[in-house]
Amino acid sequence: MNKMKKETVEQTVIKAAGNKAVFSEDKLRRSLIKAGAFPGVAEEILTALKDKIYPDIPTREIYDIAFELLRERARPVAARYHLKRAILELGPSGFPFEQFIGELFRHKGYAVQTNMTVSGFCVKHEVDVLATKLPETHYIECKYHQAGMYCDVKTALYIHARFKDILHKKTLTGAADASTGWLITNTRFSSDALQYGECAGLRLMAWDYPRGTGLKDLIDEAGLYPITCLTSLNHHEKSRLLHLGTVLCSDLVNRPVALSAAGIPVSKRNLVLEEAAALGGVLLQGNKG
Repeated sequence: MNKMKKETVEQTVIKAAGNKAVFSEDKLRRSLIKAGAFPGVAEEILTALKDKIYPDIPTREIYDIAFELLRERARPVAARYHLKRAILELGPSGFPFEQFIGELFRHKGYAVQTNMTVSGFCVKHEVDVLATKLPETHYIECKYHQAGMYCDVKTALYIHARFKDILHKKTLTGAADASTGWLITNTRFSSDALQYGECAGLRLMAWDYPRGTGLKDLIDEAGLYPITCLTSLNHHEKSRLLHLGTVLCSDLVNRPVALSAAGIPVSKRNLVLEEAAALGGVLLQGNKG
């Protein structure tokens, strides 16, 4: 009996926020397969990981190991697996994150403007993304955070107050329409922020919230991946492209001259373009299990 218990001891890991959790093979398996890996390849990676995992291993280290194993097999699949980290790389200023959110709404048929100044009843407000598709107008505030950080209720209260000031002005001038206030973050919301948003009517979107229609779901549905997903570029090369306004992989495919403008070596440009073009849905070639 004791021997059986010893063999089934659950391995603990340390998450980005510093808290402990139980390592879930199923969760990792699902994330690998969702990225495009065949089940057999996912099992190979899990088997290789078992020999490298130790008590209280950081989840970042588990990710790094799985990512490298996946990249050896197919870069496009590794790039999709890298999506959550890639969104975190749309910083530290947060401006590329705002541009990326704008592109997601544009893909849904909205006319999009970024970094707008809008007059409220009391004061003027900077709006990160203004998305319009009559009769709808969405006022979107984008909050970029580092891994492990939450968007708290104070932020939700502040953003909602700004939206109400804008809406008050529109109502008084007879320009009121189906306006909605949004707060979108690349990480997660605190429980109080979620409760306030639901109660007050402030639309919230986070990495995995609302369930099934969160940021990761929206990205997969649209097939719009940021250039920070690309495994063929290093950090500095990605930063130069972002600085030049190239945010999406499709931007590179449509405007390959951006690689030259960013000083990407000629020797790797074809590899970058092939990976960017393949992010539309290529499955990992290998053991189909």
